[in-house]
Amino acid sequence: MIDFRYHLVSIVAVFLALTVGLVLGTTMLQDPLLNTLQSETADLRGQSEELRAERDDSEQLNIGADQFTDAVAADVLEDRLLDREVVLVAAPGADEEVVRSLGGRVEEAGGSVVGRLLFEEAFLDSGSATFVDELALQTAADPGDLSGNPYDKAGTALGHALAVPSEADTETEGAEGSEDAGGSEDSEGRDEERSDDSEDGAESRSQSEGDGDRDTGHDAAAVLSAFSEGGLLTVEGSPAESADTVVVVAPAANAPEEDQERVNTALTSFTAALHQQVGPTLLAGGADSGRPGGVIAQARAQERTHATVDVAGRPTGDVVAVLALADSLGGSGSPYGIGEGVVGFLPDPLPGPVETAETEADTDAEAAAGSGNDEARRKAPRSGE
Repeated sequence: MIDFRYHLVSIVAVFLALTVGLVLGTTMLQDPLLNTLQSETADLRGQSEELRAERDDSEQLNIGADQFTDAVAADVLEDRLLDREVVLVAAPGADEEVVRSLGGRVEEAGGSVVGRLLFEEAFLDSGSATFVDELALQTAADPGDLSGNPYDKAGTALGHALAVPSEADTETEGAEGSEDAGGSEDSEGRDEERSDDSEDGAESRSQSEGDGDRDTGHDAAAVLSAFSEGGLLTVEGSPAESADTVVVVAPAANAPEEDQERVNTALTSFTAALHQQVGPTLLAGGADSGRPGGVIAQARAQERTHATVDVAGRPTGDVVAVLALADSLGGSGSPYGIGEGVVGFLPDPLPGPVETAETEADTDAEAAAGSGNDEARRKAPRSGE
């Protein structure tokens, strides 16, 4: 049997061990441990202060860069988009201030903002894809040409409605109109010769004239109205058949993770279709849009041929966006900004001003005058001769 003394000794041993542990912890181990913790805390505090100072310096530099950009923007952008007719397309969730600022920079570069398409949230709702698809098919100039997902089709239909008609389209419509007019005149001539049946002749002329006056062409304004009446977008200005350049403004924030793939695919498909129909196109957004999960990052991963910029939203970034758009006038666009896959922060070399026929004539005249002056200087006697 274990007696009471055994229990007493065990209890005393336990308390003695605790006492020894406390003494060692508060004497021999206290100073080294505290010194280590204090040193690490001081290092972390110093790093935090350095990072805070660097952040403040960066913010001041950004503010200064924006001020400098505002001061030189007029010279940097002058005539870079001369005589271009631009439509601004705001994706659902795009920052209105960014849309307005980009429009101002476009005009500063000599372009004209002929209209705006402001898309509603319903355009990208998961339940709206079927409606978007059907509406695109109903309003398209040639539904048989539409392919891809609903947003490929919507971009094609709307892009065709926005784009300035090509010379080939204009000549085709003019030829059709001439044929209709010629047919009408022949019909009228035949009807006049039929004096014995004047009433039938008058009726035939009326039908022929009606066929000639009937508009069988594509109604671009009706396409925009259909999407507007469907609650998918708001139209500002007169963008129908007016655009030769497009700026698409990405949402201010990335879509929720569960919807990112679907939303980004819709927007990148839509923008690419606009690019195919209209021509030079820029997809612009903030830094978030260029990071993984952003719409611009996905567009770059798919190697789209239109320009992209992921620094829009500040004066410097807006100027870069317009320069990127100007750079794309001569062909396919490139990615600019700070995200993965960019070719640089801005185009290098910078795109030059758009040259008009008058500018080219003046340049030739100046070259000819310069050549004449050089010849006169060569023939003029030098001092002392």
